[in-house]
Amino acid sequence: MKSPNALPAPERILVIRLSAIGDVVMASPLIDALGRTWPEAKISWIVEDASKPVLQANPGLDELIVWPRTRWRELVREKRFWTLIRETLKFLKDLRKKNFDMAIDAQGLLKSGLWAYLSGAQQRIGIGSKEGSRYLMTRVVERTGACARISSQYLLLADSLRLDTRAFTMEVALTREAEDHGIRFASSLPSPYVVLAPFTTRPQKHWIKERWTSVVNLITSELGLSVVLLGGPGDRQMSEKILPEERPDLVNLTGTTNLQEAAAIIKNASLVIGVDTGLTHMGYAFRVPTLALFGATRPYLDTAGAPGAVLYHPRECSPCRRSPTCEGDFTCMKAISVDEVIRTARSLMEAP
Repeated sequence: MKSPNALPAPERILVIRLSAIGDVVMASPLIDALGRTWPEAKISWIVEDASKPVLQANPGLDELIVWPRTRWRELVREKRFWTLIRETLKFLKDLRKKNFDMAIDAQGLLKSGLWAYLSGAQQRIGIGSKEGSRYLMTRVVERTGACARISSQYLLLADSLRLDTRAFTMEVALTREAEDHGIRFASSLPSPYVVLAPFTTRPQKHWIKERWTSVVNLITSELGLSVVLLGGPGDRQMSEKILPEERPDLVNLTGTTNLQEAAAIIKNASLVIGVDTGLTHMGYAFRVPTLALFGATRPYLDTAGAPGAVLYHPRECSPCRRSPTCEGDFTCMKAISVDEVIRTARSLMEAP
């Protein structure tokens, strides 16, 4: 099979999606699509260290290249510039040695476009390349407008490369240790459980704290399920306001699990409820019934067959993304009521 521009099929492919965790999950279908289209090709992926656990066990990857961004930032803070230069040059040298002939920039930013260019690949394809990165590409696939399907932009990129997209589904592969951890954790609870993922990096994507507490109470009293709270170390203080009690059926794991362990806990859940964050998207990847609450960001209303639902009440300013105009009122998220969440959660639990 030949690639769309009539060059020979690639032998070594580099996929670039550095961050964030949720976006790496969304882009994961590219791995199988590339493998089905060019089964002889070696597929590598370059990712930031924080997102490594999403891909580290994926059997479709021949190599996972971790960009040590955290380490390099520490070297800058410590003013160890010679060490930074040495490590950067070694990283670049090792990257070029791999002789990639195709680089796919699935992020479309300058930082990802630079890695595509520096890889030395003859073909460099970017999606919606901006911040000047389009000048580093040999081909740019323009992003479409609103599309309701989950992973739609990555599907667009795959279709532009004429990849086999008959099964374009997200995947988060787990290590054996993580699989065992998830099974042991599920057996330790008194009842099946719901995972709540209320935390993310931007306040305009958060739901109201008091409503999360009400949802917790109704999940245990009306649905008869345990509740597990997941999040990062920086979310611990807020999590204690959502789960103030210590009970066998209320488990606050915020900041206590690594990403693989959190993924395994999600895989064994009966339901996931969360905002627009990576942990919520993992629910769809594992095909666990998942309810996503959207406001400031454009939602995927079509879950591509994965069991779940999306609650989204757009306003005239929606989606505002990183530039809210409501002066912190976040009316789009306030429009989602506790009753609507519980009603939708119940319907997902009762669906065949």
